[in-house]
Order: sequence, then structure tokens, then C-alpha cells
Amino acid sequence: MNHQVYFLGAGPGDPELLTRRAERLLRECPVVYVPALYDQPFAEFLHGKELFVPFNYYFADLIALIKDQLIDGPVAFLVPGDLTFYSPFQALVDALGDLAVVVPGVGTANAASALLKKTLDLPGICSRAIVASPRTLGDDPDAPTMGDFAAPGVTLLIYMNNLPLPELVSQLRKGYGSNVPIALAHRVGLPDEEIIVATLDTIVATVGSRDFFNLDSPNPRPALTLLLVGESLTADADPIWWDYRRDHIWKYQDNSLPG
Repeated sequence: MNHQVYFLGAGPGDPELLTRRAERLLRECPVVYVPALYDQPFAEFLHGKELFVPFNYYFADLIALIKDQLIDGPVAFLVPGDLTFYSPFQALVDALGDLAVVVPGVGTANAASALLKKTLDLPGICSRAIVASPRTLGDDPDAPTMGDFAAPGVTLLIYMNNLPLPELVSQLRKGYGSNVPIALAHRVGLPDEEIIVATLDTIVATVGSRDFFNLDSPNPRPALTLLLVGESLTADADPIWWDYRRDHIWKYQDNSLPG
């Protein structure tokens, strides 16, 4: 068995964000595992292929099916976003070992940053960026809250929020201690993407009754909403940092163009 399983970072859902390497490998695979949400946006790349929804199978059955399919050719998985954060595919990669090849993609945080047109670790404004999810923190009495990660100078990226927005905002206010910007990036990269920028004081009223996190839905489907919080979201970069780098870093590099 010489064929391999390619876990292709498919970005947040926009096929134009697929890397050239991922596109080439996807075209070479006769069998593709694709989340239901991605079958239509990637229809051009999936035409004529045998398609499977990975979440329809128990783990052992899925591994057995993949190994049977590998006899006839390579297999691809379209990985929502990227394997880097909160991906359910790690157990598959581990179980397949050397048969698995991971191809990086554009993560949701990257796409949201591009929509905002903001660097999330802006010098002089943000000293660190933290990725977290209230869903994974646990619910025991000693478990941290999102407020424990929030602080002045922190850009917070919140995946898979499962808290009512007023409660989350209350926790964030305790950590930041001020009315910092917050952005709600919904279905980024999909045709109906939406980004809402407000502050901790105004976001609840701005969102109103819309259930961006599927908290009121009996269907536990992913909400596909990323939250970004912190001063970097609306701050302007100080041009002094450009000149500082010019004098202390870039002038020592070979910046000449060939030819």
C-alpha cells in the first residue's frame, strides 16, 4: 500500500483560499472526505469523485474504510480551516501514522484578520495573542474563565463559544477592565460571511436576539462564529515602528531585487 491520505487545510470555506499544493493533491484523489458544508463551495474540485462525509462513521469503521480505499488510490480529507486549532481530525492523523500527510491551510483566524485588515499582535498595542475556547475549559469550580485570559494588551481569539453573549462579555470586562473592541466573525469565507465590530459595552445590543452560537437551537451543529477581542482590532499602527525596523533590522538585510 503506497498511497497516502492527504489532510488538506481547506480554509474557512472559500475555495479561492485553497493552496496550490492542496488543489493539486485534491485533483489527484479519487476519494474525498468532505464535511457537508463544503460540498457546494468546492463542487468544481469534487466533480467525478467518490464523496464521503467523515462524521457519518465511528472511528474504527472509518479507519478500516480508509485503508480499504487506499488500495485503489490516494484519499483526501477537506479539513475545515486548518489542523492547527480545534480540529477533530488529529486522532485520524495519529492512527494513520506514516500514511497521513497534513497540508496546511488558511485558518479562520487568518481569514478574519484579513477581513478586519488588522494585525492581531500590533506593536505598542498588543503584547500577546491567546487562542481559547470556553467549551474546552471545563466546568469544575477551579476551571478558568475567559476573563482569566483577558487583559490589557491581549488579543483574544475565542473559538466555539458556548456562553450566552452577556455572560461572556461580563467575564471579558473583568479581565480587560475597560471597554475594548470586540469583533464577531460569522461564517467567514462562506458566501454569507458577516463581521460585526463593536465594543464590550455595545456588542450585546448590536447583536440583539440573533443566536450566532446556536445556543437556542436543538441542533448541535457548529456555529461557525469566531470572536476576536482586544485593542488591536481598531487601533492604528504607529509609523515609528516602520522606521525603527528600517534602521535596526531591514538595512542589514540584502533587499536588492534580482537582475
